[in-house]
Amino acid sequence: MKIPLSKLKAMILFFGSCTDKRLLGKVKLMKLFYFADFCHLKKYGSPITWDTYINLEHGPIPSGIKSLVDDAEDLDASKLSDTIKIEKIENGYLHRIVPMRNFNESDKKYFSTTEISVMKDVCARFFDKNTKEIEEASHKESAWKETSFLDTIPYSTAVKDEDCQISKEEIDLMIKIFNAY
Repeated sequence: MKIPLSKLKAMILFFGSCTDKRLLGKVKLMKLFYFADFCHLKKYGSPITWDTYINLEHGPIPSGIKSLVDDAEDLDASKLSDTIKIEKIENGYLHRIVPMRNFNESDKKYFSTTEISVMKDVCARFFDKNTKEIEEASHKESAWKETSFLDTIPYSTAVKDEDCQISKEEIDLMIKIFNAY
């Protein structure tokens, strides 16, 4: 995972502030990251987090971010303890993400205007969607359809989606430049 921790925390707070908190569980949070990364990639040529995505049963998952969020269940050991807590909802699968505060003006400094714009669009699209609905949407994406269970998902799969405005060559060049650092 190559996103700075402070930016990751701000992104989690953004999603927590801009979606229906009652419906924000761990799986939905992972899908919000997926859609933010891949929508930004398809429009501007680079993801926001640069995390490695894996094809799992419930759709594409950012592996590094998922590990940090999973660790948040242990507040004493979590790097996200000042950002979120996780509530397990009885009689259900939902592990609700509870932000410790709202996204605020000082958090904006971590994002470009295009990143904020894409995150707003993603939150508007999925604001009141439950886990199943966002999961089904992710299963319509090439990242899910073009890879198999447990495969790493190449960012270049995004070019196979109709809404991609960037060429494979442009994505490959951006990845090459990013990996050089």
